[in-house]
Amino acid sequence: TPEERMVQVLRWYLSSFHASRKSSVAKKPYNPILGEIFRCHWSLPQVQDAKAVPNIPIPWCTHNDLIFLAEQVSHHPPISAFYVENGAKKIAFNGHIYTKSSFLGVSVAVHNVGEGRVSLLDRGEDYVVTFPSGYGRSILTTPWLELGGKCEITCPQSGYRADIEFKCKPFWSNEMNKIVAEIFPKDSKKALVKVEGEWNGRMTAKWNTGRTETFLDVSQLPVTKKMVKPVAEQEKYESRRLWREVTAGLKTGDIESATTAKAKLEDKQRKEAKQRKEDGTKWENRMFNPVGENWFFTQALGNRM
Repeated sequence: TPEERMVQVLRWYLSSFHASRKSSVAKKPYNPILGEIFRCHWSLPQVQDAKAVPNIPIPWCTHNDLIFLAEQVSHHPPISAFYVENGAKKIAFNGHIYTKSSFLGVSVAVHNVGEGRVSLLDRGEDYVVTFPSGYGRSILTTPWLELGGKCEITCPQSGYRADIEFKCKPFWSNEMNKIVAEIFPKDSKKALVKVEGEWNGRMTAKWNTGRTETFLDVSQLPVTKKMVKPVAEQEKYESRRLWREVTAGLKTGDIESATTAKAKLEDKQRKEAKQRKEDGTKWENRMFNPVGENWFFTQALGNRM
């Protein structure tokens, strides 16, 4: 039902943030450069489907794999576009994001601007999601990160929506990483279910029928590692190859060589931008096209079925 699908999309959404960072210390060694791409996939042996999907965007993958592609499509503002699909399940995700930063005394706020769109192609439904902001706290001592702000998931076809709030740590409390989420049917102000807990831990659902249950416990989720081609086999603009000297410096603790390698890449990017401006040429994106304020993958699953 539409209700069950919104519940599952919310469960996926709330499960996605804990995997992004294993360290609580704030670091920012990389800046994506224009034209940089990243490709990977996850092998999902539990997913099988008899009918193959043509022209898979990552040639060495099958339609049973979960594939991911990303491209830095703009430098000013710095927009990252990304795309995910599983052909066997007929599910795709298209998104873009860029950041706006502001200083708040001893904190830095990073507002994530953009949206993602989960497409259930066999249902004809889209679920549009927005993203929380990130906050770097205590930047003059030991920096640490948290998420904060209000987000939503909306399905234009069914009218269902979910309101999500990532709560920042109160000054007088040690409670961190708290979330509250509610699901509403079309044209209704009464929530079907309310979810509360920690986005990096356990979340509990209380239904309007009075039933209470564990909605999600991210610490119990199995981990499936992404598969990426070896650096030696990657194209020159793929992330791991592009930043290999910076990564090597960071891994060995040679911060000076990492900084030099990073400056070299960024200087090259500035020179290329200057040259394009002088020549009057426009940068051509490889995998994504702009449509209004959004960016869409050119080989999306819906176009190939």
